[in-house]
Amino acid sequence: MEIWLNPACSKCRTAVSEVEASGKEYVVRRYLEQPPTVAELEDVLARLGLEPWDIARTGDAKKLGVTLPAKDAEHRHTWLEAMVDQPRLIQRPIITASDGTTVVGRDPDSLARVIDAG
Repeated sequence: MEIWLNPACSKCRTAVSEVEASGKEYVVRRYLEQPPTVAELEDVLARLGLEPWDIARTGDAKKLGVTLPAKDAEHRHTWLEAMVDQPRLIQRPIITASDGTTVVGRDPDSLARVIDAG
């Protein structure tokens, strides 16, 4: 299991605690220090069945001085590039189980689903 996290985030700390309590093995990726590539984001989005804007922290864009484009196919790559350049835009935590199940683990149901898939 891999957890993309920001250690300052309470949702991330909760996710790590839940995974640890389950006894599942996991690795941590501090995605602010080691941002994903466009290809890695594409892979995660495919597993999530979402678009980049679905996992973006749009409220943080203004704080970061980022102007986000329209939410459409034409601008999809621009979204991906913005998220790689400013990884704080990526919602957290993103957790991928060994079977490929991937969730944005911000709620108990999502955490349970990925831990069960573990």
